[in-house]
This record gives sequence, C-alpha cells and structure tokens, in this order.
Amino acid sequence: MTSAPESTDRVAYVNARLLDPETGLDTTGALLTEGEVIADFGPDLFAEGAPEGVRVHDCGGLILSPGLVDIRVQLREPGEEHKGTLASAGQSAVAGGVTSMVCLPNTKPVIDDMSVVEFIARRARLLGLAKVYTYGAVTKGLEGRELAEMGMLAEAGALAFTDGIHAVADAQVMRRALAYAGTFDLLVVQHPEEPSLAADGDMNAGETATRLGLTGIPAEAEVIMVERDIRLAALTRGRIHFAHVSTAAAVEAVRRAKRDGLDVTCDTAPPYFALNETAVGDYRTFAKLSPPLRDESDRQAVVEGLADGTIDAIASDHAPQDEDAKRQPFAQAAFGGIGLETLLPVSLELWHNGHMELIDTMRLLTTASPAAAPVPTTAPAAASPTWTVTVVSIFMTSPISKYCSWTPARHHDRRTMPKKEKKSPRLTSPAHDIRSIPSDSSDDPHSFT
Repeated sequence: MTSAPESTDRVAYVNARLLDPETGLDTTGALLTEGEVIADFGPDLFAEGAPEGVRVHDCGGLILSPGLVDIRVQLREPGEEHKGTLASAGQSAVAGGVTSMVCLPNTKPVIDDMSVVEFIARRARLLGLAKVYTYGAVTKGLEGRELAEMGMLAEAGALAFTDGIHAVADAQVMRRALAYAGTFDLLVVQHPEEPSLAADGDMNAGETATRLGLTGIPAEAEVIMVERDIRLAALTRGRIHFAHVSTAAAVEAVRRAKRDGLDVTCDTAPPYFALNETAVGDYRTFAKLSPPLRDESDRQAVVEGLADGTIDAIASDHAPQDEDAKRQPFAQAAFGGIGLETLLPVSLELWHNGHMELIDTMRLLTTASPAAAPVPTTAPAAASPTWTVTVVSIFMTSPISKYCSWTPARHHDRRTMPKKEKKSPRLTSPAHDIRSIPSDSSDDPHSFT
C-alpha cells in the first residue's frame, strides 16, 4: 500500500516560539493550519509527531506571531497614484509583516461618501494583499466646517472618523462631531496640532530650528489641541483618539485624562521614539514629518508613555511622497515618508534597548487599538531578524524613507542603555506566500489574511 499523500491544505508548524500578545501566550510549541484558518496550536501539539497527510514546516525556533495591524496609513489611491497605490502599499505591508491596515480619508475624492469606501474595499479584495479598512471623514471635504454623514459611512464599513492630516480646528465643529459620533458609539480620531500655531512651520521649534534658520512649530501646538479635545470629550461623553503624539506635554495630558476615567486613547509612530530633531541634520527633507521630530526630552517621554501604557498603539504613519516633492529646499519640501516596511524593525528598538518586553512591544503592533477595534487579529506574518533599510529594499512607488541606510542601533545615553544584552528576535511566517492570500478571507480572528 502507498502512504496517503500530503495535504496542501493542512500545514503543521513545529519547533516554533508561539507569541500571542492578546492572550499573553509565549511558549515553544506547534501550530496547525487548515487552509487559511488556524485549527489548533499549543505547547503539546504534535508532541508525538505530526499525523500523516500533513505538510510539516520546521520553524527552527523562530517566532510565530500574529500579523501587524497598522492603524494609520495614507494610501494615495485614488487620486495621487504617482505617490503610491493600493498595490504598492499592499506589497510594502506584507513585506513588513502588516496584514491589516486602516487608511486615512485624504484621498481624491475624499472618503466622505459611501462610494469611496466601497471602491477601496473592492480594489483591496481584487489585489489580494493585506486587508484594507478605511476611516471616514469627520467633515465634508476635510474642510472642517460641515459634518460628514458618519452614520452612513459607518454602515458602509468606515471604522472611525478623522480629518486625516488636518486637525478639526473649530471647537464647535469638534463638539458636534463628538456628540454625533457618540450616538452611534463611534470614535473620532484627531490630528493634534493647533493650525494657527503650526502654520508655515518647518520643524520643531527650538535651538536646532534657530541654528538652521527654519520656522519652528512649538510643542504647545500639540498639547493645546489635546487638552481642548479632552475637555470636549468630557463635555459630550464622546470617544476621542489622538494620533501620532510626539510631545511630553501631550503624553502627560492623555495620562491625566485616563486617570480621570475619560474615554481617551492615543498612538504614536516610530520616528517619535526612535529619532529626534537632530535627524534633520543639514536640511534633510527625508526627516521632515508632521508632527515634526521633537527634542530628546520629548522622545524619552514618548518611550516612557509606551512603557507605562499611556500610549495604546504604534502606527507607521505611512505617508508616501514623490521624489520631486521631497527634493526641494527644506521649507518647500512636503511632509511625510513611508513607514510600512520599517514599522516592525524600528519598533523593536524598544525591546533591544530594554524599555519593554518583546511581547509588550508586539502587543502595541498586533492587537487592534481602540482606533481600529473591529480589526481582527490576524495570522503570523513575516519579518527578518536583521534589517538594513536601503532604497532597493523598498516596494513603494516613492521610496522616500526617514530610515534610508538605517540599521538598528542602541542609544548610549544613560536612560536608553539596554538593561542587558539580548539576541535579536526572529520572526517567521508560514510557508505560504502571504501576498497570494486573498483579502476577502474569513473574518475569524484566527484566519489568514
């Protein structure tokens, strides 16, 4: 008799370090998949060997972890395909281990209409790369005046509401938005920057900006907006989330609001805990971001906020620009840079430098934050044990990264010295080419995407 042929649908991953931040699981064991669904896992699974008809993949001690959930991505499609497309963003996402991402509404046309939500969902399904979810606009056309139809956008699939890279500057409009969103239990996401203070600014206000002769954006521009909206959330009993916080004062304001029992959350992005304003150097436009890179005390405060749980998530803040927009004099250059492929390796500096445990770092990247609560935790995704970021390694149409030629480096000031030497974590994915898995697969929290 001949032995039963191996099933291509059932795969056993053995000799793996299973890491699940949502449940706290961190153990050596095995995992079984049936098609795109995780059927079983645990430390004792296949202790006596895998059954016949199952394809076996020996992980060799590598980490098997849920895919990353990126809650702040600018896709550029529709409308600005010369900067990036759904395809290029999807390729970058899966290369960086991101299996679900949420796009901002600053497309052209703006995501203030159900048809645009449906267009993006349909395009993502056809591409079959990472899952793509959308934010809806708070105001029509992102103009900050008239509220968009949040209820209808939510029915069409919008997860939360934001005006993207623009702050909702009018306090009365924000009050109405929080009150209206509260009737549907929806979340409002704010870009915390007081626009009149940030107008025409190029980088963080301070000694470096003065030395370079650039217009500064004061840290107060961020905390003024954060404190205003915390008070409005208390007034309306609405839910507010602050994106990419970058200053010590803003982190402290969110910390106080949480202590007071308010429904306030926030996220940050890797540049704000891995870099500071000195990265601008001699007018390096690749380091021109919004909000700007801050001083060292702000960077350390963001690290502390991540470690103590004040900051709820890490997002890439992926904002691709074309080369013509960045290769300009600093004052004329556009804000932003890509971040999908560097999200995980840069975030792991928190672990390398001893600020957080590995599972806690991964929790900030894999467990959906309040800003993307309906996003399911997804299947294990790929990541390399070591990284050197170069232009040729980037999938994006416009490979403008603040981390070009970056390699993981430990900080050497006393507050950021690692507690002890640690080996680089190694993460792996199933033998499947993740880019071939359709994005309209099961919404089961344990399904592949």
